[in-house]
Amino acid sequence: MILDRRNFITTMATAGAVMALPRFPAGLTPTPAPGSFDFVFFTDTHIQPELDAAHGCDMCFRKIAATSPEFAIMGGDHVYDAASVNGVRAGMVFDLYKRTEQALGMPLHNAIGNHDIFGVMKQSGIAPTDPLYGKKMYQDRMGQTYYSFDYKGYHFVVLDSIQPTSDRMWEARVDADQLGWLRDDLKRLPQGAPVIAVIHCPLVTAFATYAQIVSAGRKYNTMTVANGPEVLETLDSANVLAVLQGHTHVNEIVQHKNTQYITSGAVCGNWWRGPRLGTPEGFTVVSLREGKISSRYETYGFHSVFPTDR
Repeated sequence: MILDRRNFITTMATAGAVMALPRFPAGLTPTPAPGSFDFVFFTDTHIQPELDAAHGCDMCFRKIAATSPEFAIMGGDHVYDAASVNGVRAGMVFDLYKRTEQALGMPLHNAIGNHDIFGVMKQSGIAPTDPLYGKKMYQDRMGQTYYSFDYKGYHFVVLDSIQPTSDRMWEARVDADQLGWLRDDLKRLPQGAPVIAVIHCPLVTAFATYAQIVSAGRKYNTMTVANGPEVLETLDSANVLAVLQGHTHVNEIVQHKNTQYITSGAVCGNWWRGPRLGTPEGFTVVSLREGKISSRYETYGFHSVFPTDR
């Protein structure tokens, strides 16, 4: 076979390029470069048989599916309510949520909200000895309360900000065991790996500056994470692009240091009674592009039968 000089040079250049590829120790693979894709963050569905809520959730989930994200993250308060009702009612609203959720038709990751914990309020009549008390009903139906996963070069951390108290209430807090887990989880990441965190109660928000909040006489912080500075110090060890938050039912972005704190408006708006402080019912589309983040808030056309904006 005769190989002309031009083809010979091209062939050797290609071979040289292949030989120049970096070699990695056995069992190790290079960290993938951050990819480009969209996902949806939605929160506070507060599904219930009343107020046309199931229909509203179905409308929202179908619009989310139509945006064709690669997956969705739910930011907590799936149901209304599990904390202050009996087992029959709590089981019924969780069943209703799971049926309605099928309209999404995509991978889904869940965070726990304060209305998702079972029987912790005294008016529920549930004893703390009940096998489903607290977070067990949620864990059986929705999964772990905190965890992490990786997708296309991004590390996602889902946190649990809901801690039942011994006196039948709850506090917004990331507990000590979880903080230890978070530190270890972030330490394992390659330097500079982009991180997205998810939490129900906000870590950073301007909500208190424009919303009327009655906090006098309250024993526990139930609006923002009580040990927020400690959690933020832990997150500062990583390249956290954004923290996705719920709970306040308003659409808000606060930039703190190099991180966006994106609080999404609620699927239920003002608890299925119209917009909440001017934020209509909706969800957030998050766009990741080669390690950079942007987001937009989308509404889905629900009209409350009992509108009251507050």
